[in-house]
Amino acid sequence: MTGDDPAEGTRPETACSFCPESADATQVISAIPSAVGWSARSMVHPNPLYHIEGEPGRRGDGIYDRMSSVGAHEVLVENPRHDRHLWNASDDEIGQFLRLAAERIMDLKRDPRIKYVSLFKDYGPSAGQEFSHPTSQITATMFVPRRVLYELRAGREYFVGKERCVFCDIINQEERQAARVIEARGDYVAIGPYAPRVPYETWILPRNHEASFERTGLSKPGLRVNLAALLRRTLQRVRVVTEGFHLVLHTSPNSLHPSNTLGYWKTIDDDYHWHIEILPVLATKARSYTFKEVYYSPVSSETAVKQLREAKIDG
Repeated sequence: MTGDDPAEGTRPETACSFCPESADATQVISAIPSAVGWSARSMVHPNPLYHIEGEPGRRGDGIYDRMSSVGAHEVLVENPRHDRHLWNASDDEIGQFLRLAAERIMDLKRDPRIKYVSLFKDYGPSAGQEFSHPTSQITATMFVPRRVLYELRAGREYFVGKERCVFCDIINQEERQAARVIEARGDYVAIGPYAPRVPYETWILPRNHEASFERTGLSKPGLRVNLAALLRRTLQRVRVVTEGFHLVLHTSPNSLHPSNTLGYWKTIDDDYHWHIEILPVLATKARSYTFKEVYYSPVSSETAVKQLREAKIDG
């Protein structure tokens, strides 16, 4: 989608704080070097939700918990060019961004205070996009977000009963039935979940079992090429349907510093499977998508996948 899209095309008249010539170098945390300087880099968020200094000071307030906003909040600049988004950048450029994301997640997990690191991208005004430059964000928190915690518990429960990863079983079933597979590329597959939370919801998963995205991103650099291509092509498909979307990476929680008293994440490498979730934001809604954690979609997963699979995209 082009034309009047304010986040795409030429630079805006006002200076972009993430473009190479105007970015404040003192705010740079890490960068992937390239022949022209850098290909992707992480910077301190200009208005961070979490701050790395201090201790959480977690304390009870009756049945509730209180804690300080200790953690980290970074902006991942996906590309030095203002008009090179994840759907129109080269596979190598996207691969460098994925490498940076893996490095930052691994580095943040070295902090024993951190329980979880979230990577997300909000694109389009309806999705709450903050910056016009191609960016994603990372937050490192002293807690595991509720949605991820539910997923972790459900995955462990399935593993206890069947001694298999539920995500591996989902991938095997979807590839066997072929009704909800959008595209497979190398060791990665894009599917429409059986019961989507929103129309055209899409997941990207590794076909081989791996709990940690950062281990994949750092130990298997050759695989980033296939993941980069699949991510680019999947976002092109989604953008045929709608401009706005939420993208969230679900990876394993921080197991580098296990609790001495709580038995969390003992089987995490066996029962969890990292993946990327893309939730499109449609301009019009026939009715509310959610009602007390019950999700409604006016488009079946099979119909949505057929439309996405047949969408005309670049190579």
